[in-house]
Amino acid sequence: MPESRTAAAVPSSPAAKPLWLSAAPGLFLLLWSLGFPVAKIGTQHIDPLLFLGLRFVLVLLLMVPVWLWLRPPMPARRIDWWHQAVVGFLIQTVYFGCCYSAFALGSSAGVVALIVSLQPVLVALLAPVMVGETIGTRRWIGFGLGLLGALVVILGRATIEGTTLAGLLLSVAGLLGMSGATLYEKRYGRPLHPVSANLIQYFTGLITTLPLIALFGHFTLTWNGPLIGSLAYLVIGNSLIAISLLLAMIRRGEASRVSALFYLVPPCAALLSWWLIDEPMPPIAWLGMGIAALGVALVSRKPKAS
Repeated sequence: MPESRTAAAVPSSPAAKPLWLSAAPGLFLLLWSLGFPVAKIGTQHIDPLLFLGLRFVLVLLLMVPVWLWLRPPMPARRIDWWHQAVVGFLIQTVYFGCCYSAFALGSSAGVVALIVSLQPVLVALLAPVMVGETIGTRRWIGFGLGLLGALVVILGRATIEGTTLAGLLLSVAGLLGMSGATLYEKRYGRPLHPVSANLIQYFTGLITTLPLIALFGHFTLTWNGPLIGSLAYLVIGNSLIAISLLLAMIRRGEASRVSALFYLVPPCAALLSWWLIDEPMPPIAWLGMGIAALGVALVSRKPKAS
């Protein structure tokens, strides 16, 4: 951060903000939300753990040549390798593994998206203790509105959709995984080239998922267009682009503000699921989308400098 005298010489501080960072929230929201219906499509054709393992293998096959070409620096300290591995395990193995398994058990993309959207509440409750953030009244109101909007979207479809207890528990486990990764990355993460960070995290995801595949996986799959298309999108859209944007935003801003984006995931995922896989979207869900958007706006808006 520049000193105040240096900042005074800069005509406009917002001009220093990279263009990609301004576009990152919207792009991340679209890519992340689309991952729910796409993953649901994929898990209809393959065991969810095997699906996850194949995704990791394909990501690494793409990233290793990129790393060899760019030669970005790797962590200098052993502890930083460990921090990257912990984040990779929480996001890749816990979060994605639990969400994919919930889809395979019949949970709808909208229900899973709703449960993991509770992440900002957990982050807001824990951020003051773990990373020293202050959560003001306006942002608490925004959290409440965001959650209310997400609930309206999903409850509007509750009469025609269901989920199993196992699916709900897996979704909650995924919620805990992503919340833990957000706070851990904010507290212990150090600036690192996204290719290096992703390489460590996806390798961690692969080696921690392989034992689960061996113990609980079913090695049956049907290669077809939907499965190949789902893998292609999840490898490029979710694994490479969206995760890189998420980690970059966490490092650039407060953990609870970044997590507030997840309030818009349920309505966006519901809309995309209606479009892609005919999961219903009743009229009242549109109201929920508006309420959730208002909540995100309240949480994300930075206070005016005094």
